[in-house]
This record gives sequence, structure tokens and C-alpha cells, in this order.
Amino acid sequence: MAFDGNWKVDRSENYEKFMEQMGINIMKRKLGAHDNLKITIQQEGNKFTVKESSTFRNVEIIFMLGVNFEYSLADGTELSGTWNLEGNKLVGKFNRKDNGKELKAFREIVGDELIQTYIYEGVEAKRIFKRV
Repeated sequence: MAFDGNWKVDRSENYEKFMEQMGINIMKRKLGAHDNLKITIQQEGNKFTVKESSTFRNVEIIFMLGVNFEYSLADGTELSGTWNLEGNKLVGKFNRKDNGKELKAFREIVGDELIQTYIYEGVEAKRIFKRV
């Protein structure tokens, strides 16, 4: 599928403001802005395996489209939710376990880039990845 491959973050848009809205403290925001995130995505039917490698951690996430799962962000924020495929876009809807507020995430291929968009309490941020 189009998402399959190895990706490295190239640039971000409004990411620090997004992290601030999420309640991430200033030190973690400064570090998070330079996390050197690399992701590997492998799709087999409705099953996705995503390996994240950054300055802070290495994790592997396995999820099935439409099936609820739990995930912890790099700062420790715990989420529960699902990913679904809508057209050529992965759409994630998650709720924070600490306050129940919704975090939306989108992954889509635009040209030769993987664009991840996050929306939390009206603040939108993007992380743009290039294939490696």
C-alpha cells in the first residue's frame, strides 16, 4: 500500500503550539520539536505495523483498522482509539485517558511525502515525512 515504507520527519508546522495545547511542558516541547522521528509502516490487509524510532524511544504499534487499541505518546499521555481508512487517508480518533478529550490524527500521502496531521482542542499541527 501507499503508506508502506520507511519515513523520516522532514519538517513540522505548528507542532510546538499543538504540544502546548496538549499540556506538554516547555522542556518536553523543546525536545519534542527535535525528536528526529523515523517511522516504518507495513500494511497487511487491515493490519498495520508501525515502528517508531526517535531520540526518546523505540516502539512498535500493531493495530487493525476499526479495532480499538491503546497507545502512549512519547510524553506519557495515554490514549485509546481507532484508525480507519477513509479513501486514501488513515483517520485516527483517540480519547485521552486522563481527561477524555479527543485527539484526531490523519495520515495521507501527498506527492512523495507522508503528512501526519493532528487536531486537539482546535489546534492543528502537521508533521511532514520523506521516504528514506
